[in-house]
Amino acid sequence: MIAVRLTADLEKRLDELARKTGRTKTFYVREAIVNYLDEIEDIYLAEKRLQSLVAEKSKTYTLEEVVKKLGLED
Repeated sequence: MIAVRLTADLEKRLDELARKTGRTKTFYVREAIVNYLDEIEDIYLAEKRLQSLVAEKSKTYTLEEVVKKLGLED
């Protein structure tokens, strides 16, 4: 379990949204965290990939190279 302290303004906004939509505040807090984690994970993976490219530990391929390698030419 996690406890989160919100500013009065944020708490008011969350209360209002929950009231207007008939959903719980917990629902919206969970949704916000899931969406935020998705974004942060994407950023983390992109940074790791960039570091790998800069260190020349991985290679990039053009679309044409991928199409040819997979035999997808028309």
